[in-house]
Amino acid sequence: MSLRDEGYRAFQEKLIPSAEPGHIIGVRTPELRSLARRYGKREDISLFLDELPHKYFEEDQLHAFILSGMKDPELCADKVSAFLPFVDNWATCDQLSPKIFKKNKPLLLNYIEGWIRSDKTYTVRFAIGMLMEHFLDDDFDMKYPEMVLSVKSDEYYVRMMAAWYFATALAKQYEQILPLIKTYRLEPWTHNKTIQKAVESYRITDEQKEYLKTLKVKLPKKERSA
Repeated sequence: MSLRDEGYRAFQEKLIPSAEPGHIIGVRTPELRSLARRYGKREDISLFLDELPHKYFEEDQLHAFILSGMKDPELCADKVSAFLPFVDNWATCDQLSPKIFKKNKPLLLNYIEGWIRSDKTYTVRFAIGMLMEHFLDDDFDMKYPEMVLSVKSDEYYVRMMAAWYFATALAKQYEQILPLIKTYRLEPWTHNKTIQKAVESYRITDEQKEYLKTLKVKLPKKERSA
């Protein structure tokens, strides 16, 4: 509470509409990261990590930053699994990114296969985000985009992450991902949003962008502004 910034609190409340009124304190991210580095070293940190759900958005952010710095891969994955059902906003979901997963991809993949089948919006979003972050380069395999295609959801934050995933996949694995776009394997809204994001990317060539634009589909009027 001593780190509260009222102006920043008001800004955060507009940025994160899913947060309950009065549940944002207004602490800036650098301050939270500093606290995470300090508290993450405590031997009794599990007392905080196991006390779920938290009341404040900043507690969730602190939790995410502590997990992101953990050194034990199996403990980290278990703690992430315990935390994800309580994540209720895109900011905490997207800032949860344990560095230790980069060196333990088989372990991570086992957990992703469970997370992506969850009925929790941000658990699924996180799973897709992990596939995007860790499995689009040297470890790429077409089974990973197929995992994302298997997700059926009307949730905006899931569909947007799927679009982000496929736009990034086009940037990194264009020749392999393009057939999915050409054959309209994606849900129409996600298909168009993927193309929009790809066209906005500096990693896609101008020629590729012009071709992708020709693949857009016409959406029902209610879907166009979503």
